Amino acid sequence: MPDTITIIDDRTGKQVTVPITDGVFPATAVRELDPSLYIYDPAFMQTAACKSAVTYLDGEAGILRYRGYPIEQLAESSTYLEVAYLLLNGELPNAAQLQTWRDEVTSHTFIHENMRKRFVDGFHYDAHPMGMLVSAIAALGTFYNDAKEIHDKSSRDKQILRLIAKMPTLAAMSFRFSVGLPFVYPNNDLSFPANFLNMMWKVGDSAIDPRLERAMDVLFILHADHEQNCGTTALRVVGSAESDPYTCAAAAASALYGPLHGGANEAVVRMLTEIGSIENVPAFIEEVKGGKGGRLMGFCHRVYKNFDPRATIIKKTAYDVFEVTGKNPLLDIALKLEEVALADDYFISRKLYPNVDFYSGLIYQALGFPVAMFTVLFAIPRTVGWLAHWQELLLDKEQKISRPRQWYTGVGVRDYAPIAQR
Repeated sequence: MPDTITIIDDRTGKQVTVPITDGVFPATAVRELDPSLYIYDPAFMQTAACKSAVTYLDGEAGILRYRGYPIEQLAESSTYLEVAYLLLNGELPNAAQLQTWRDEVTSHTFIHENMRKRFVDGFHYDAHPMGMLVSAIAALGTFYNDAKEIHDKSSRDKQILRLIAKMPTLAAMSFRFSVGLPFVYPNNDLSFPANFLNMMWKVGDSAIDPRLERAMDVLFILHADHEQNCGTTALRVVGSAESDPYTCAAAAASALYGPLHGGANEAVVRMLTEIGSIENVPAFIEEVKGGKGGRLMGFCHRVYKNFDPRATIIKKTAYDVFEVTGKNPLLDIALKLEEVALADDYFISRKLYPNVDFYSGLIYQALGFPVAMFTVLFAIPRTVGWLAHWQELLLDKEQKISRPRQWYTGVGVRDYAPIAQR
């Protein structure tokens, strides 16, 4: 006998029994009970709005898997482009498939000259690079007449390829314009992460240390997907209206631009800077515990109620980067903060452990990226996760245009009175 749940309407005595599968029961149970009943669930805390085979996340156990593969194994042995292929196709590529995929991505890294010259010049000289990126993603779709042919697989594949390939180019373009630097063309002799680093800093292929190239690749892998987060949900909502993938990705990037979604690593750097020194850590911890204004950023996660599995990986990556760049002066403060917090029952009992954002900002700083670029760096790899979900959405016959209901709390009916009578 499968697990079931029975819902009873005390008003009518009617009851409905439905199966529980993988801890989920269908909302049709409520509709069957009474079509006028709705479930109130702010922020979708207990609502599964879709089925997905892309990413498995167990927040209680601290597990993250892409298509069944543990994130630890992928970060150790894979590359971002190999992971991108996996997320989009469901299986890891063989050698020939991976080489073809790399060649295809490499051949699409260039953007139209009108994007580089006319579009970007329309921004204010000090425009935020993430704001520029959001606009550039949406604008990119206007260059391809087949972008809206979303039910044609060959067209879908083409748009997916273009977006993944061009995101680093758009990101570097947005940053360099925002600081008054000229555009750097892609160098397709370089790997995906090395090409991006070169477009950012124009350092030349021989100047990119392999350890930094690998660190960038690992960071891209760790941020490639994370289940139904705010940005992915935004993409699915817009995608349910059958919008083209560029518009959908721009919607996801817009959500990421919000500080509550994509700004956590920026907040960590600001927090560590404000703490100022190792000696100030104990006092800061007491402020946090006493609710006196201090906030412990980079700890805890909406989903993870245990260690974020990405945090351990990224901490090791940080040390690899610092071997090349020298230690970020904020690292000692971060280590002391982690040490003190993880030895304190206040944080242990609340399961407040470091997440992926705690160390990522330190790595980005060490690599030379300004704080304004942190969310852009998040968007580059997350594009493949967004597109994997967009593709999955279109092929899911159970999906319809998203249209949640509301709980109306306004005034009841009332009659209009002429202004002279008010």
